[in-house]
Amino acid sequence: MSHASQDSAQGSIRAIFYALGANFGIAVSKYIAAFWTGSGSMLAEAIHSTADCANQMLLLLGLKQARRPASADFPLGHHRVTYFWSMIVALMLFFMGGAFSVYEGIERLLHPHPLENGLIAMAVLAGAVVLEGFSLWGALTEIRKISGTQPFLSWFRETRQSELMVVAGEDIAALLGLVLAFIAVAATVVTGNPLWDALGTLAIGIVLMIVAIAVMIEVKGLIVGESAAPRQRAEIEAFVAAQPEVEEVLNVITLAWGEKIVIAVKARMRGMKSGTGLQMVEAINAVEARMQEKFPNAQWVFFEPDIR
Repeated sequence: MSHASQDSAQGSIRAIFYALGANFGIAVSKYIAAFWTGSGSMLAEAIHSTADCANQMLLLLGLKQARRPASADFPLGHHRVTYFWSMIVALMLFFMGGAFSVYEGIERLLHPHPLENGLIAMAVLAGAVVLEGFSLWGALTEIRKISGTQPFLSWFRETRQSELMVVAGEDIAALLGLVLAFIAVAATVVTGNPLWDALGTLAIGIVLMIVAIAVMIEVKGLIVGESAAPRQRAEIEAFVAAQPEVEEVLNVITLAWGEKIVIAVKARMRGMKSGTGLQMVEAINAVEARMQEKFPNAQWVFFEPDIR
């Protein structure tokens, strides 16, 4: 594994561990507070944090499986397995987090429950906001190392690191959910009306489902077979065209493959008519070597000389 790919993978692992540590502490405190107060918003948040812990463990499992060596059955390795586990995590966020919260909110609208010890619930939620903020800060720190000055939404749409995208999406959903839960509990404490707690539970579920759908849309593209990120794809095409051995670039295809990329090039080479087969092979090998030096995550480069 190249240094760039290794740093990228380590960054994803650090972000996942930030989230796992924060969510475990948050989940325990939320369950205690939900039991003590009878708050539906708090219970929804506790279930969400539990699902998040399971999700982060699945992402770690995916990163571990992605390091399996290539074989005859999997000649390009197992790097794309991270996309599978990212989709499973998005589905769990949708159903275990979002759908359960919506169900719980509807249940409490139909059968209101009084809120007890609301100030304790607010204190727990405030502490959870701090912990979740730390987790999101860790994820954004790793993202900034990769994206530089690129806006977050632009990075989210273009990134091919599904596991880091999922962690960021989870953290954002969790922070929004905590804020909604705090507002709902505070409104219930002030008014004494449990309707606010039920509405907060519903709002949390809707937010989680929206974020989960956004993540699923992006991961679906990776599973189907997206190219390398647009900026890198443009850099690759320009780099190939600038090589002295290449007369004209006819086509460049890239494919995201976990933390790696696959590149296929069809180009008209200089001296194709006058050169020998050996000279053509040496020219192609030289271009491929420079491409893999320029783009360390380009583990596979397939080069086809052509005249059409």
